[in-house]
Amino acid sequence: MTADAVRDDATLVAQAANGSEIAFRTLYRAYVRPVYWLAHGLVGNAADAEDVTQETFLVAWRKLPGMELASDSLLPWLATICRFQSANRIRAQRRERDHSADVDQEALVSTVSVEQQVIGDDLAERILGEVNGLTPLDRDIFRLCTAEGYAYQAAADELGVPHGVVRNRLSRIRTRLRAVVKEGT
Repeated sequence: MTADAVRDDATLVAQAANGSEIAFRTLYRAYVRPVYWLAHGLVGNAADAEDVTQETFLVAWRKLPGMELASDSLLPWLATICRFQSANRIRAQRRERDHSADVDQEALVSTVSVEQQVIGDDLAERILGEVNGLTPLDRDIFRLCTAEGYAYQAAADELGVPHGVVRNRLSRIRTRLRAVVKEGT
């Protein structure tokens, strides 16, 4: 890389950090292809690589103020961001696959005859008693996710708690209720 290019990166980073969209666009054009190919190598497909590339530049745009160029090029910094974004994407996909597998497994397990689906008054009372015995947060999670059909993240946002709290607590609630149902049959 030439001295002009180094000066240009440093200048463009400083200008972009001060809010210059033109400077940021210039940096984007200069580095979008290498970032895309790095992302593609990490996530393995074009659609996810495009998303990771866009997320990388979005994070870069947000973090440019206060950033000092530590090397001759902005690329190593962008590559680091890209690696983190790729890892996040891969983890999210893994969680989604695991969750989908759990849901599919629950659907198979819950396939029962119509006679088994109709519950008696005694069992309904025990289930209601179990739900009433939950903590207020657990009752809210149960209501939002089961009665109102909220997804985990939507319920988490509504209640102001992390996604994992909703997922884990709902899993425990379902386990408790399955135990009540098994006792009643």
